[in-house]
Amino acid sequence: MTPEQPATTDPASVEPVSAGPARPTMLEQMGGLPGIVASTIPVVVFVIANLLLELRPAVIAALVSGVAIAGWRIMRRQPLQPAMSGLFGVGIAAFLAYRSGEARAFYLPGLIYSAACGLAFLISALVRWPLAGVIWHGVNGDGQGWRRDPRLMRAYTWATLLWALVFVARVVVQGLLYRYEEETWLGIARLVMGYPLVGVALLGTIWAVRRARRSPLPAV
Repeated sequence: MTPEQPATTDPASVEPVSAGPARPTMLEQMGGLPGIVASTIPVVVFVIANLLLELRPAVIAALVSGVAIAGWRIMRRQPLQPAMSGLFGVGIAAFLAYRSGEARAFYLPGLIYSAACGLAFLISALVRWPLAGVIWHGVNGDGQGWRRDPRLMRAYTWATLLWALVFVARVVVQGLLYRYEEETWLGIARLVMGYPLVGVALLGTIWAVRRARRSPLPAV
């Protein structure tokens, strides 16, 4: 090599640059599936306690369960965000129920949340940013490159509409029970339309995405 020639570097001899510690996915930040379940336990406790006892013991039981879950996660050095979110939500719901003296007020935040989610999912499908895909790939840390695949775009759009239907069904059914002050049936509907319907929507999403991945790409 002459002095006039620039030095070249063999790519094989270059040490790979460390990307640093992997950034936790959204699901890991939420504490994984156990964290998501833990955030809903106080609501389940209130529903069951309100069916068996009176309003005040049910409110106390829900708050105590929320505090117990937070303490348990502190002892195990697990992410507190899911438990604190659940405790904050049940605290608002319990306050509304206690102030109004009506157990049905406990379910009002959930109704508002379902209405907001249903609207958000519908709008996201219309503007071609289907939330089923955005959330799914955000949870798994895969990025949003899937939007360039028309097969996945179509699959996630249908899945998003399915999720919107779940939230709308909650609002309609539980809203009617709330209006007619059917507190017992409202609590039962809250449980039945919780994880079971989420499971149906999740299975529908998985089926739609797997079917889309197996289909051939459209000709350009």
